[in-house]
Amino acid sequence: MIRITRQTDYGIVLLSQMAAAPLEEVHTAKHAAQQSGLPVPMASKILKALAREGLLVSHRGVRGGYRLAAAPELISVGAVIRALEGPIGITECSYNPGACEQEGCCRVKTNWQRISGAVIDALDKIPLSEMASPHPAILESQLVSLAMLGVRA
Repeated sequence: MIRITRQTDYGIVLLSQMAAAPLEEVHTAKHAAQQSGLPVPMASKILKALAREGLLVSHRGVRGGYRLAAAPELISVGAVIRALEGPIGITECSYNPGACEQEGCCRVKTNWQRISGAVIDALDKIPLSEMASPHPAILESQLVSLAMLGVRA
């Protein structure tokens, strides 16, 4: 199974919350953790890493905290994953040529690279601004489910 780590999942949750707020708003680790239901140490660790990678700007002092380094429309899910996990690839040879001893005779290498490219393109096309609100198709399906149960939205 292909998965992102829990830390990266939480990072996307934290950044999506920030994306829903005004760009200039500064968020403390404690407030961000409370909003997302995460432990403060985990939120703090993730926010520091995202600041180190340039996705957040850190503000020191009494009114300190973090804010997005760019508009949410300009920060992709792919950028967040790379910031917290490193290069994206389905197989190691997809992002680290020469790492596999079978690479020279591998019949599926180019197809794995093609698949990795498609995954990267998809992740890079989804901005935080979209992650900050549910996708319309999901909302519609939830409303249909509620209607089938006799619940009015």
